[in-house]
Amino acid sequence: MLPIDPALLTPRHQGGPVYWVAEDEGSNTIIGSVMGLNHQKAFNDPEKGSSLWCLAVDPQCTRPGVGEVLVRHLIEHFMSRGLSYLDLSVLHDNEQAKALYAKLNFRNLPTFAIKRKNGINESLFLGPGPQADFNPYARIIVEEAHRRGIDVQVDDADAGLFTLCYGGRRIRCRESLSDLTSAVSMTLCQDKSLTHRALKAAGLRLPAQQRAGDEAGNRAFLEEHKQVVVKPLDGEQGQGVAVDLRTPEDVQSAIEQARQFDTRVILESFHEGLDLRIVVIGFQVVAAAIRRPAEIIGDGRHTIKQLIEAQSRRRAAATDGESRIPMDQETERTVREAGFDYADILPMDQRLAVRRAANLHTGGCLEDVTAILHPVLSDAAVRAARALDIPVVGLDLMVPAADQPDYVFIEANERVGLANHEPQPTAERFVDLLFPHSLPVHI
Repeated sequence: MLPIDPALLTPRHQGGPVYWVAEDEGSNTIIGSVMGLNHQKAFNDPEKGSSLWCLAVDPQCTRPGVGEVLVRHLIEHFMSRGLSYLDLSVLHDNEQAKALYAKLNFRNLPTFAIKRKNGINESLFLGPGPQADFNPYARIIVEEAHRRGIDVQVDDADAGLFTLCYGGRRIRCRESLSDLTSAVSMTLCQDKSLTHRALKAAGLRLPAQQRAGDEAGNRAFLEEHKQVVVKPLDGEQGQGVAVDLRTPEDVQSAIEQARQFDTRVILESFHEGLDLRIVVIGFQVVAAAIRRPAEIIGDGRHTIKQLIEAQSRRRAAATDGESRIPMDQETERTVREAGFDYADILPMDQRLAVRRAANLHTGGCLEDVTAILHPVLSDAAVRAARALDIPVVGLDLMVPAADQPDYVFIEANERVGLANHEPQPTAERFVDLLFPHSLPVHI
C-alpha cells in the first residue's frame, strides 16, 4: 500500500473518510484496515449512499477472515447511520477480492468510471506488456522495465528468463541474476564453502563450518558446537536445510535429507537470533528485512496439521504460490520438538513455529527493517558484496536485532528475490543499475 498524505484528506467531521483497523491482540500489531466514505456527509448525496476504499490485510497475517470482518463492520457502521447502500470498485484481475465481495452478496453494476493515474493503477495506463506468466521475482523487474519504456523480450517465462533492451544496450536476466554478474561471482555464492572462505578472508564474522563426512567426524563437530545446522553445499529456497540439531541421530537424518538436493553437504555451528536478509545493489544497501519462520495460531478447534495446511494456503495466495509450508520431515521435527504432533488441537491464541529456518519459500514472512538497520550491519553487507565482487546479492545474517551491531554471516544469494520487500524500491534500483540512462532527468 502507498502512504496517504494527511494534508490531502478532509477531516471526518467535515465529511471526510472513516477508518477502521484490525489489531491482533496477541502481538499488538495492526493486521488490516479499511476506509469508507459517507456520501451524504461528503457531498449531500440524495441517495444516501456510501463507499468502501482501500481494504488492506497484512500479507503476513496468520489469522483467517480479517478482510471479511472489516468489510462487514464497515457495512454495519454505515447501516446504523441510515445509509442505503455501499459500493466499491475492484481491479478486474483481483480474483481474491472479487471472491470476497461475491461471498458478501455484492452485485456487479454496469457503470463507467474515470480514474486518475496514480502509483497504484499506473500499469493500467501503459500499453500491453509482455504476454507471459512470469513468477513474482521476474515479474516485478519486467513490470518496472515496461513502465520505463524498456523493451522486454521473453526468453523462457517458466525459468524467469528475459532480455531487456534500451538505447542500444542489451542485458539478459534470470530474475535478478543478470549479465552483470560474472560466472566466478555466481560460483562464489552458489558453493557455500567458497562463500565462507571469501567472506572469512574479508574479515567478516562467520559460523564454524566443515564438510559432512563419516559419522565420527560429524559427531565430533556436534560435540564441539552442541547445536548445528545441516545444509546442501549448493542449494536455495531453504531446500534440505535443517537447523538447531542437537543429537547425532538428528544430524545423520538431516544429512541424508540434504543429500537429496546435493550429494555434498556441510555442517555449521548454530547461532541463535533473528534471520536478517540484506539486499545490496550496486554496492549499496537497498533493503533489509527480518525473515520470520512459518508459524500458526491455535483456535482451539482445528488440529495442528489442519492449521498448517490453512496457513500454507494463505501464504500461497499472498505470494502468487511462491510461499508454502511443506509437510516434510523438518516440519514434523519442529512440531515434535515443541511437544506436539500433527493430530493435536492447538489451544486458542497459542502461537507455534512449525519451521526453524526462516525462508519465504517454506512459509516464512518478511518484516522490513531498512529504516533501523545498524550501520555496522550495513557496512558488513557492502564489504561482503565487494568480497564476492557481485553487483546484486542477497546476504543472510543471524542477528540479535536489526538495530544492534552483532552478526554472523550465513550465506549469499546471487539470484536474490526482489519481491516482498515493500516499500523499498528494489526493482527500481535494479533497473537503475542495468540502465542508468532510463532514469528520468531532473532539471
